[in-house]
Amino acid sequence: MRKKVSIVGAGQVGATTAQRIFEKQYADVVLIDIVEGLPQGKALDMLESGPVVGSDAQVIGTNDYKDTANSDIVVITSGVARKPGMSRDDLLFTNMKIMDSVTSEIVKYSPETIIIVVTNPLDAMAQRVYQSSGLPREKVIGQSGVLDTARFRTFLAQELNVSIRDIQAYVLGGHGDTMVPVLGYTTVGGVPVSELISEKRLGEIIKRTQDGGAEIVSLLKTGSAYYAPSAGVAEMVDSIILNQHRILPCAAYLTGEYGINNLYVGVPVKIGSSGIEEIIQINLSNEEQAMLNASADAVQELIDVMSKQ
Repeated sequence: MRKKVSIVGAGQVGATTAQRIFEKQYADVVLIDIVEGLPQGKALDMLESGPVVGSDAQVIGTNDYKDTANSDIVVITSGVARKPGMSRDDLLFTNMKIMDSVTSEIVKYSPETIIIVVTNPLDAMAQRVYQSSGLPREKVIGQSGVLDTARFRTFLAQELNVSIRDIQAYVLGGHGDTMVPVLGYTTVGGVPVSELISEKRLGEIIKRTQDGGAEIVSLLKTGSAYYAPSAGVAEMVDSIILNQHRILPCAAYLTGEYGINNLYVGVPVKIGSSGIEEIIQINLSNEEQAMLNASADAVQELIDVMSKQ
């Protein structure tokens, strides 16, 4: 019997994630959105691609959370993007309320599910979902580091003209300009990246990684990234559904790991059928630890603002 994956939000990220999972065939997909007709139309279009891509999985679109009942995984992509004249706090409060509403419906119909949060500001929204859901921390995971690390690996592969498969890296911390690429664990075919690229050029690549989302927004003009984010979600879903025990950089609730308490921050985690199986602690340099602490402080500021509502 196939697993069931529900995706909240039928925008670009949600719909592309649904398509990726549908094509893998290991799970039936439910695409839900508040806009009538939008998830239904996209789901039907995906379903009709089944004979071409060879997928017998089912995909339905709905506006009713009842259809998400007994989901093994729920991916939350819903939320609003920052609009002209909207402050960061406005965005934070708006998406916070959306997370509260969505989470209550999710756990009502799927009390044992694993939730993957994609909505920005990512780390703060993951924390809100964790607090609202009542689920154990291993069952609420934020998708951030997988995407940030993919961008970093892409830029390194371009710089060195090598296969992305030969580049290993971790980007930790909050999803934003405080993210922390860990150079001590970044290798190319086993060779430390610092031996292959100058410090100055590495700094430029790190900066581009930190600004990766903004770069795409500036090019698209009217939207944001969705191919790479959806691929990051699909990789996490793979590891859960197929119990792969992958070690991936994700936003996880820390209770003392890396010296950080009661906060969602991006760190390496082992992911399997039960969600987060283990938080992997790697050795950071003093500078990297300081950067991670600063990133955590930035997330904490958002949490503190939300707590005043």
